[in-house]
Amino acid sequence: MFKKFTVTDKLLFISALLSLVFSEYLYFNGEKEAATFIGIWVPSILAFGIYLKLINNQKND
Repeated sequence: MFKKFTVTDKLLFISALLSLVFSEYLYFNGEKEAATFIGIWVPSILAFGIYLKLINNQKND
């Protein structure tokens, strides 16, 4: 299953996951505004990864 993922896919997924974990860490330590700001990055990172996949698929066609 993981053989289909490129290095870029893995890095984007790891960065989104780390952003989520860091956001939760900040939230539970009382930094709610900073946690919300960083938590908003997660869907943006994943959307950027989808965009890169779509651009790559168009080049291959």
